[in-house]
Amino acid sequence: MAFETSRRGFLAGAAGMMGVGLNAGAAGAAVDNEALGFKLGVASYSLREFQRGLAIRAIRELKTPYVSIKEFHLPIEAPREEWERGRRQFERAGLRIMSGGNVEFPSDDMGDIRHRFEYAKTAGMPMLVCAPRHSNLAAIEKCVKEYDIKIAIHNHGPEDKHFPTPQSVLEVVKNMDPRCGLCMDLGHSARTGVDLVASLAEAGSRLLDVHIKDLANLSQSRSQCDVGEGAMPIVAIFKQFQKMGYTGCVNLEYEINGDNPLPGMQKSFAYMRGVLAGLKG
Repeated sequence: MAFETSRRGFLAGAAGMMGVGLNAGAAGAAVDNEALGFKLGVASYSLREFQRGLAIRAIRELKTPYVSIKEFHLPIEAPREEWERGRRQFERAGLRIMSGGNVEFPSDDMGDIRHRFEYAKTAGMPMLVCAPRHSNLAAIEKCVKEYDIKIAIHNHGPEDKHFPTPQSVLEVVKNMDPRCGLCMDLGHSARTGVDLVASLAEAGSRLLDVHIKDLANLSQSRSQCDVGEGAMPIVAIFKQFQKMGYTGCVNLEYEINGDNPLPGMQKSFAYMRGVLAGLKG
């Protein structure tokens, strides 16, 4: 059944799907091309207007199994049983949970920090994309070692008082456990004026995750557009991934057209897959 892209069609089609169940296995989630080592995935924040079952259906339509789960689709303050239920629902749909986030770490309280790692462990998240404070990094690193769960600190651009640039993250993680690194948000990074390709090279092995998007104007967050239609050096970025041997996820974080994101997400994936095909050739 073709995926209908209007919100009404989305809801109606998904309701029909719920009738046959989402646990049909991996048949609807074809493994993406990994010839270059890394994986094209989806940050589920892109589907924030839709409840979990509908978001899962949309990700399957994108023909990639890799997902980073945002709290919209698995709340961190939900009961443990709900964490387990959500994990099963993603996994039965043939999706691979690569990370969770972005997860805030607003407190220095160890109990609060451990709660977030318990969430990740129970929900099957091997990594937390996160927004910590400088004051709680030592406690977070302790939990990284205890739980064997990675953290990828997400830079949020000029408005971020803690970690605006990739370099601001790299500075604090350079002497931390190797499982502590950077989730480089390419859109937010571009708005700070850094050289994106050089920043990826600088990150090296500390680059644990990537959020990809495109901007028509590299200084304006509201200029986001489908990947390949803006000013981001997408081809050069993927060439750098190839050059540095990056093996993590490149997760599409699509922040526009919230009520009807799938057409733009499909176009973005088609463009990126075209770039990958060109690099392989």
